[in-house]
Amino acid sequence: MHTPTPEQIHAADTFRSGRHLVLQAGAGTGKTSTLCLLAADTKRRGRYLAFNKDIARDAAARFPSTVQCRTAHATAFAALGHRYANRLNSPRQPAWRTGQALGIQRPVRIADREINQRTLSHIVLRTVTRFCYSADGTLAHHHVPRLRGLDLPAERRQFVDAVLPFAAKAWADLQRPDHGVVRFEHDHYLKMWALTRPKIEADFLFLDEAQDTNPVLEQVFTAQREHAQLVMVGDSAQAIYGWRGATDVMTGFEAEQLTLTRSFRFGPQIADEANRWLALADAPIRLTGTTSIPAEVSNIDHPDAVLCRTNIGAMTEVMRLLDEGHRVALTRGGQQLAQLAFAAHDLKGGRRTHHPELVLFASWGDLQDYAAHDPAGRDLQPFVDLVNTHGPDAILAAVSALDDEAHADVTVSTAHKAKGREWSTVKIGTDFPQPKDIDPGASAAHQAEEPVSDSDARLAYVAVTRARHRLDLGGLARNTPARQTKGG
Repeated sequence: MHTPTPEQIHAADTFRSGRHLVLQAGAGTGKTSTLCLLAADTKRRGRYLAFNKDIARDAAARFPSTVQCRTAHATAFAALGHRYANRLNSPRQPAWRTGQALGIQRPVRIADREINQRTLSHIVLRTVTRFCYSADGTLAHHHVPRLRGLDLPAERRQFVDAVLPFAAKAWADLQRPDHGVVRFEHDHYLKMWALTRPKIEADFLFLDEAQDTNPVLEQVFTAQREHAQLVMVGDSAQAIYGWRGATDVMTGFEAEQLTLTRSFRFGPQIADEANRWLALADAPIRLTGTTSIPAEVSNIDHPDAVLCRTNIGAMTEVMRLLDEGHRVALTRGGQQLAQLAFAAHDLKGGRRTHHPELVLFASWGDLQDYAAHDPAGRDLQPFVDLVNTHGPDAILAAVSALDDEAHADVTVSTAHKAKGREWSTVKIGTDFPQPKDIDPGASAAHQAEEPVSDSDARLAYVAVTRARHRLDLGGLARNTPARQTKGG
């Protein structure tokens, strides 16, 4: 490890005092190295709760033997989940078959919409998943996902009343350790463990990536406050998973609030660009780049990665790069896009689709109308435009032409899927919003005539901080001409 910075020394001193601690660690600021510094300075027993298995494995090789490094799921499995081992990894089966076994035998009609058994079954299983992400003790109406096309309050109530009884049946089925009709998943035993109000035996707990913690894990972690020293580490400005139940638990957590702001990933020019978006998101930190790292913000003809705001933006970029003759990789493949293309194929052929986002549309014209004129459907307009421009077959052909990253010239990714990763050279896709130029020191209220949402600002911050040496702002380029060529 490099010589600790004053911020890291301050964090170690605070930890040594026994106080609960929140560590806001900006992109590339060495949060894991800092936690290792904290753990190496004590003989107490600790637990490190990692975001995923790979991070836990890496941490186990770096932390002293007094710290047990596991994911929350591995911790829950050891305590309770092992009882359900026989049900894990059971064969996958279509949702409609599970629904049939739960008693879903006929479609449900709400207003002029008919919801078939397949769709209802899918929604029931998603309801259980949303309950598992929550800190709630029982299933409730807000766990039922919204369905496009059922937007009126009366329609919503009728829909919830149809779904909840079957969701309760599904949850009851999951309580059986040996057999059941619902496929048992890891999130199920994590929720069951949380409902037991477990005590984690440790003198201190580290929670990594705390800004993306689901309420169910937040509940377990904060409940250890009376017997263990709690340390949350993460970056509130990278809280970009709210749409799937994650909440930023760091900002309001009752503890000593410290920061890590010196980035060891990139130099000052990229740090300046990161600070532009941190200011717009009203984030609690600003970054300082490492002057010895060569880094610039300028145009790039052949980037290692292109990062987009949406899946549709990523697909548009893939098709452009393939047309230019590049070997292209798409992070985590193109399965989601292929499913959307198949759905468009069905709708254009006058057939209903089983895609969960599009099940209530009878035809492609119906979907086009919804995307163009209904405020709730505006996010579908880029997808409609992509299909209208290229056609479903061209999209499917593009997905099949993708390479793996090891053999590709360029990797295309959404900013969401790029989180936690880095490349030498990065270009930002064209589907990000372009705010007016801002002053990093100004308050959010005075930064732009056309304000960008907090979620878009955080996503832009994640995107620009994936670059180590060179960043092409692309769709995030400033509107001020004098500063567009910064670093070029």
